[in-house]
Amino acid sequence: MAQPRAAAAFDAFEPRALAASAAQRVWAPGDDLLPSIYLSHGAPPLFDDAEWMDGLLAWSTSMPKPTGIVIVSAHWETAPMTIAAPNPATGLVYDFGGFDPRYYTMQYATPDASTLGARVTAELSALGPVVERPRGLDHGAWVPLKVMYPGADVPVVQLSLPTDHPDVLFAMGQRLAALRKEGVLVIGSGFMTHGLPFMTQAMVEGKVPGWSRDFDAWAWEAIVAGDVDTLASFRQTAPGMPYSHPSVEHFTPLFVTLGAANDLHSARTRIDGAMWGLSKRSLELA
Repeated sequence: MAQPRAAAAFDAFEPRALAASAAQRVWAPGDDLLPSIYLSHGAPPLFDDAEWMDGLLAWSTSMPKPTGIVIVSAHWETAPMTIAAPNPATGLVYDFGGFDPRYYTMQYATPDASTLGARVTAELSALGPVVERPRGLDHGAWVPLKVMYPGADVPVVQLSLPTDHPDVLFAMGQRLAALRKEGVLVIGSGFMTHGLPFMTQAMVEGKVPGWSRDFDAWAWEAIVAGDVDTLASFRQTAPGMPYSHPSVEHFTPLFVTLGAANDLHSARTRIDGAMWGLSKRSLELA
């Protein structure tokens, strides 16, 4: 039997997603602030998951379209704080391997983000030096955004993870919070559990291991409580460690999201469930 075409689910999804996005009203002064988001971003397999894409689109279209997006991805760790403000000619970073060739030809040509990049630099410079680098969006940014904003009509600035220290990342989020008053959507892009080295065939077939389930439950309890200190101690106190995060870059973007929030007790889960046994919980805060 022939294998289905790679991203066939996306092909079926895209026409109605483009129509829904084109009809979406853009944020305007006087609107409520857009939420601060933590996103389990997926990789190319997201384009083969119709339910997941439907959930992301429903989430993005439940609010006005942002005037701009600032996203911190697990896949760009560099110091000092570094931003990329791409334009339509910049191209993407295909920072994954072993997938169907189609995924390496996908495009997401967003509008020039230099003005937003200058605003991000101005806010973050109070914390230290900020470097701008010519760089395309990596898959922690463009893969979910291609689903959420398929028209590629929102400027996107990507910000590096300069450290894995929660207090520094939280402070970065606090500086970015000012941009929310201008209709900017702040996103921390990671994955709630990310124990890829411990994948088993049973997980691929849908079994959620205890370490993934327990870490997710622990994190959600602390998030709902607004308990940043407990979350910051995840290496020492979270169940399911180090299996859930043998390296921490997929969890730490959460602290940027928390720092950018106005109300730490307002968390709502918008995407739930698991992919290959890993929690894809994604959430927003007011």
